Amino acid sequence: MIKQTILAVAIGAAAFPAVAQKPANFFTTKLDNGLELMVVEDKSVPLATVEITTKNGSYTESPEFNGLSHLYEHMFFKANKDYPSQEAYMARVRELGIVFNGTTSEERVNYYFTLPKTNLENGLKFMNSAIRNPLFLKEEMKKENVVVDGEFQRNESNPYFPLIDAMNHSLWGDLYSRKNVIGDHQIINTATPEKMNAIKDKYYWPNNSMLIVAGDVDHNDVFAKAKKLFNDWKPSGFDPFQKWPIPEFKALTKTDYFITESPIAQVPMFMMAWHGPDTRNDAAATYAADVFSTILSQNSSKFQKELVDKGLALQAGISYQTQKYVGPIQVFVVPNPTNVAACAQALKDQMAMWDAADYITDEQLENAKRQLEISNLQQFDITSSLAHSIAYSWCSSDMDYMYNYVDNVKKISKADLQNYVRKYIKGKNYSAGLLINPNQKEQLKPVTFWKP
Repeated sequence: MIKQTILAVAIGAAAFPAVAQKPANFFTTKLDNGLELMVVEDKSVPLATVEITTKNGSYTESPEFNGLSHLYEHMFFKANKDYPSQEAYMARVRELGIVFNGTTSEERVNYYFTLPKTNLENGLKFMNSAIRNPLFLKEEMKKENVVVDGEFQRNESNPYFPLIDAMNHSLWGDLYSRKNVIGDHQIINTATPEKMNAIKDKYYWPNNSMLIVAGDVDHNDVFAKAKKLFNDWKPSGFDPFQKWPIPEFKALTKTDYFITESPIAQVPMFMMAWHGPDTRNDAAATYAADVFSTILSQNSSKFQKELVDKGLALQAGISYQTQKYVGPIQVFVVPNPTNVAACAQALKDQMAMWDAADYITDEQLENAKRQLEISNLQQFDITSSLAHSIAYSWCSSDMDYMYNYVDNVKKISKADLQNYVRKYIKGKNYSAGLLINPNQKEQLKPVTFWKP
C-alpha cells in the first residue's frame, strides 16, 4: 500500500492537487550526475541510515534474467574494489557497527546500512564502494547462487506457492518474468559475473538512483559529504527505460478459472486477481483501491459478514499493490472445508454487489480513511524504516505521491469507489485460482462449481 505519484486528475468528484506538501524535516537536492539525494532529519536516536535505491527489479527482467535482480542484491554485500573479499567486507561492517540488508521487489531494489551517527561519513564511503565497484567474484557467486536458490526453495515449501505461481502465470501471460521476483531455478543456478555486469551496465547509474540518509544528521553536512564522495560517479548518458523499455502488460482477454494442487495444503484457498490501476496512467484510482480494500477488510463490512461471520470462510481479504506498471488487485479467501462450493458462490455474489450504492456505509468509508491515515503516520515513527518507504515511493512513482497520500485519501467518496469497481473489477476479465489437496478432489468435486 505504499503510495506514489500525484497527478492533477479526478475520479468522480474528487480532484487531486499537483502541489506536494513535503514534510519540514525532508531535504532534497540533485547532483550534476543525476543522483538524487534525500535527507530526513530525526534527532530522537543517535543513529543514521544510509540507503541507496535503484529503479530495477523483476519488471526489467526478460526470462533469461529472471531472478537476477535479487541475486544482484545478494552480491551487493560481497567483495568490491575497496574491500576485495567477503571477509574484508564483513570486517568493515563490524568496525562501523553496521546493521545492513537489502530488498528486491517488482520495481525497486534497495540497500541500506544503519549505524551510529558518528560513523556517518565512513558509512557513506562504504556505500559508495559497494554501489559503484562490485567485483562479482566467481567463487563468491557460486556460493551465493546456492543461497538465493535456497530462498526460492523455502518459498516453494509454502503450501500456497503453487496457487500464487499459477496465478502469476495466468495474470501476466508471456510477461510472467516481469512480475516474478524470486526468479527461475535454472537462471539463478547458472548465473555468471557477466550477467551481473550486464545488469550493472543497464541500471546501476547515478541518474537511475537515489541516496537517502535518515536519522540524527544535518542535511547540509550530508549534502556536502555526499557531493564530495558521489559527484565523480559518471552518469550513463542514456535513460535505461528509453533504451530498454518496459513492455506494457496486455489486458486479460478472458476470465480464467483454474485449479492447482498441493499435497501440503491443509485447507482449500481461493484467489482472484484483476489488472488494477497504476501510478503512470490513473494515480487517482490507486487511492480508491486502497480505501476499498481497507473497507472490505473491516469486520463490519458486508464482505466479512457474509463470508466469515456466516461461517462460509475462515478468512477473507482483498488487497491492492501500488505499482508503476499495473498494480494487481487480489482477493484471498480460505473457505470452510465443509462448505467450499457455497463459499465460492457467496464470493461471486459479493463481487456482483461491490458497486451497489448501499454496499458501503458512510461510517465504513470514514473509518477506512482514518485507518489509512494512522498507518501512513506510523511509517514516520521509525526513521530507518521510513527510508525504505521513500525508496519504494521514488521507484514506483515519485515523492509527491507519498507527501500528499493522506490528503488525497481523504477526498475519496463513495462515488469514487463505485467508479473504481466498475473500471477495474466488475464485468472485467480476471484470473481465479483454487488450491486444494489432491486427496480432497473426489470429495469437493471442484470442477462442478469452480468455473465462470
